[in-house]
Amino acid sequence: MTPPLQDVTVFYQAAVDAADNIDLVVTLPTFRRPEHLIKTLKTVVSQAPGCPFAIVVMENDADGLEGADAAKMFFADHRVNGLVVIAHQRGNCHAYNAGWSMALSHYPNLRAIAVIDDDEIAAPDWLDSLVSIQKQTGADIVGGPQLPDFEDKARNDRKRHPVFMPHYDTSGPVPILYSSGNVLITRPVLDAMPRPFLDPLFNFIGGGDSDFYRRCRQKNFTFGWAMEAWVAETIPARRTEMSWIRARSLRNGAISAMLEHRARPGFAGRSKTIAKSLALLAASPFRGIKLWRSANLPSAGLYHFYVAVGRLMMEFGFVNEQYRNPEKN
Repeated sequence: MTPPLQDVTVFYQAAVDAADNIDLVVTLPTFRRPEHLIKTLKTVVSQAPGCPFAIVVMENDADGLEGADAAKMFFADHRVNGLVVIAHQRGNCHAYNAGWSMALSHYPNLRAIAVIDDDEIAAPDWLDSLVSIQKQTGADIVGGPQLPDFEDKARNDRKRHPVFMPHYDTSGPVPILYSSGNVLITRPVLDAMPRPFLDPLFNFIGGGDSDFYRRCRQKNFTFGWAMEAWVAETIPARRTEMSWIRARSLRNGAISAMLEHRARPGFAGRSKTIAKSLALLAASPFRGIKLWRSANLPSAGLYHFYVAVGRLMMEFGFVNEQYRNPEKN
C-alpha cells in the first residue's frame, strides 16, 4: 500500500542509474538538522557496496523544509541516485514509514533498505559491512553500533554508561535488535510486514523500532550484528547531563513494559509484567553494583534501578512527558 499523497510527497529527485537497477536504498530521516544532514550525506555518497544504490531523505518538518532544501542542493551537486520526500505527518515513525514505502515504490527491484539518522556519520565501509554480514549470516535484519561522539569531550567517561553503549560487541547472529538508527532490512521483511511498518503510537514516546523488531521475530525473521558497520552519533552536551540520562533510563524501562503488555495482553500478562518489574527493582542494587564495577562509572550503577522504576511508572500511569520523550532533537 503506497502512502496517501497528502501524507508523503516527492520534493526532489536525481537519477544516475535506472530505477529498476537500484539494489540498495539508504533511507535518512531528518528534522531541523540541515548542517549535520550534509555531513551525514557526505559519508553516505562515499559508500561502495558494489552495486547501484540510492539515497532517500525523509524531511519531517513540512513547514520549515530546511533539510529538504539542503538535501536538494547536495544531490544537485553530486552524481547520485537521490530522492527527497516530505513526510507531512510529524513523528519519527511517520518519517520512517514514508521513506521505506517511497523507496519500495520508486525502486521496485531493491533488495534491502539501510537506515542512518541525520545526527550520525557513517564509517567508510559501513554499507559494505552491513551487506557482507547479511550474506554471511543469512540474517533478515542486520544492525551495527551507534558509537557516541560527545560534543563535550570532558564527559567521554559516560560512553561507558549503558544508555550509550552498543547492545552487542561481536559480529554474527543475535537474538533481536533495538534501534533503527543503523540497520539493514532485507526485502522479504519489507514485503511480509504489514504497513505502516512502524506503529505511529510510538511517534513521540520512542520504541517504534523495538516494537517492529518484536513483530518481525514473531514472523520468524532473524537478526545479525555487524560490528564493523559502525556509525558515529553526535551527542549534544545536554544529552550527557545526568538529568537527561536518568530520563532516558526511565524511558527505556517504560518502553520495555509497554512492549511486554503488547506481547502479553490481558490480566494474566499484565500480572506477569508487574511481577517482573518488581523483581527487577529488587535485583537492581545488586545488578547496579556489578555494573558500576565493570564500567568503572558510578552513575552507571543506577541504570537498572531507573529502568525498573520506569517500568513501574508505566504500569501505574505515572510516566510524564519528560520521561516518555527525553529531548533528542
